[in-house]
Amino acid sequence: MNPAVSVSNVDGVALIRIDNPPVNALSQDVIDGLGAAFEAVARDTSVRAVVVIGAGRTFPAGADIKGLENIAWGGDSGAPNLHDLLQRIEDLEKPVVMAMHGSALGGGLEVAMAGHYRVAAPDGQMGLPEANLGIVPGAEGTQRLPRLVGLEKAIEMCVSGKPIKAKDALGAGLIDRVIEGDLAAGAVAFAREIASRATHPKTRERTDKRPDAAAVPAMIAAGKDLARKTRRHMEAPVRVIDALEAAVTLPFAEGCVRERQISLECTKSEQAKALIHAFFAERGVSRVPGVTKDTPAAPVATVGIVGAGTMGGGIAMACANAGIQVRLVDATQQALDNGITTIRKNYDVSVKRGRFTPEQVEQRMTAIRPQIGYDGFSETDLIIEAVFENMALKKEVATALDRVAKPGTVVATNTSTLDIDAIAASTSRPGSVVGLHFFSPANVMRLVEIVRGKATSPETLATAMAVAKRLGKVGVVVGNCEGFVGNRMMFPYMYECQFLVEDGATPEQVDRALTNFGMAMGMFAVDDMAGLDVAWRVRQELKQFSKPGDRKPLVADTLCEMGRFGQKTGKGWYVYGDDRKPAPDPEVLALIEKAATAAGIRRRSFSNDEIIERTIYALINEGARVLDEGYASRAADIDVVYINGYGFPAWRGGPMFYADRVGLGTVYERIAAFHRELGQRWEPAPLLARLAREGSTFKAYDQSRAAELAGATA
Repeated sequence: MNPAVSVSNVDGVALIRIDNPPVNALSQDVIDGLGAAFEAVARDTSVRAVVVIGAGRTFPAGADIKGLENIAWGGDSGAPNLHDLLQRIEDLEKPVVMAMHGSALGGGLEVAMAGHYRVAAPDGQMGLPEANLGIVPGAEGTQRLPRLVGLEKAIEMCVSGKPIKAKDALGAGLIDRVIEGDLAAGAVAFAREIASRATHPKTRERTDKRPDAAAVPAMIAAGKDLARKTRRHMEAPVRVIDALEAAVTLPFAEGCVRERQISLECTKSEQAKALIHAFFAERGVSRVPGVTKDTPAAPVATVGIVGAGTMGGGIAMACANAGIQVRLVDATQQALDNGITTIRKNYDVSVKRGRFTPEQVEQRMTAIRPQIGYDGFSETDLIIEAVFENMALKKEVATALDRVAKPGTVVATNTSTLDIDAIAASTSRPGSVVGLHFFSPANVMRLVEIVRGKATSPETLATAMAVAKRLGKVGVVVGNCEGFVGNRMMFPYMYECQFLVEDGATPEQVDRALTNFGMAMGMFAVDDMAGLDVAWRVRQELKQFSKPGDRKPLVADTLCEMGRFGQKTGKGWYVYGDDRKPAPDPEVLALIEKAATAAGIRRRSFSNDEIIERTIYALINEGARVLDEGYASRAADIDVVYINGYGFPAWRGGPMFYADRVGLGTVYERIAAFHRELGQRWEPAPLLARLAREGSTFKAYDQSRAAELAGATA
């Protein structure tokens, strides 16, 4: 008997239940179990109809990604073969009803589309997200989906990779009914209802949604334009349209052959390797040395937030969105009112975009209680300080919070660069102090760096990790150093961009090279968006460039002294009009040239390749130092930080994975050449030098430490 698949007879309806926790992944055991179940019900004359349902929290949410990873890296085995099973389901003479709840994704939806009918719970979601992993559905999903929802909707779903909700799926024709109440009982009742019908639709034979042949080329072209625009640089969203085109231009069997060919090509691509790496890297950050599965995390129902500015307001929204009650404090009524006004405006934008209803916004606004002073903070479960990036101010606030917080309450600081241990030392509870470095806007950005101080307890870390997860964030535990992981690596990247423009490039050229590489934004555009004054304060606080011989950027401080703080003042590295789009400013170009000439810099032109090497390799070199010094547990953690917090393209896998794919020997030799040419700031990181010498990779380094980390988290 197969424990993953069970069959029961409910008065003539065979109820096939898939139970392969946690997400009912379509392992070979599940597929074998389903094959045996359908073989049995085909022979059972007492069965008039079949219902397939998932146990636990979801209908099958796809295949095991490990199998896809094996194919991507050239293995001869991988994802299980679903094709025979799908044909057996579709050819069964008895009607098959697929009953979906949770997330029916990827291979799970492909199985469901082979059924004659589909029903779903109201909270069910369905989709083919394979493009997010750099691959294309390989189990006939691109052939059946357009037959059910039409080519245009299928393109939208496959290109975006986003699931659709049950109500929308019903409207699109993907499902036949939304079942309120008990899904199994409702699905069985539906099966009895349709069992007496003379025929039952086979999805592969449906033609009612097929577009006119003359309209197909324009629809395909529009789809590819959509893919290139919305999934910039990614290959799979474009290739999936080729597979969808086969569904409406070829017979089903030939379309399936074409789909399998495209799917295999994509799965073996560099982008798939990178995206699958990113997928597993994100799941790996939960393994933290010193935090075991048994480490208790304190429940958090109420959060106190100090500072109603951009960061504090965004954090308050993130908490309210997660159903957490918030007490939001600021020093003056004006600052508090401004913060609440901004929060309301942000929610209004969400309503206009259809993300929230007005009722949902009111619930969230009610959850945020603005106040002057710390009244009620003695009852909060977590306090997050989000005041300006000034050590004296942060210490003062931490001391005050220590006096009012109840014993055991975690006191977190949202600092992006400052010493967590120094802040913790201003309290009587250093073990309960942790850094929670949110990224702006905090209600949108997925990354939270969870900064571990010397005294931070495992229980505090466990609580911080649980809060990040509840907020829908990716929490990465990092060590306490200047800038932690993300900003420490950002400093040499940012300054190298500035040195490049002093050496002869332009801000526009540097940014264009970076966005063509795949970065979400160029560095100068990012600086303008964040505010040049923010980095200015950090430089002053950290007293950077204090070492003799350190090269110091010549222009950024001058821009700040001129009041050019970026988008918020209409001028920064670029100039901004009403549309907030950056435009080159001759005044800045003249300022750069004048400063470089005064410093005796011989300016020259740069190729885009040189720009990428000098910027991205600076990231990699500093990342190797961060890893070697133990501030990141894994190279993969660094990749997660940069993909989710700094706009590094996921399809390149993160800076450390990208270095592996270039070859650490190649990267090291180029950095060594920069060291000889440009000075001490380019000294190769010892770990990079060692791995390059050994012909190794950061991935191999992570694997060599896996046993050690597993022991620390057992």
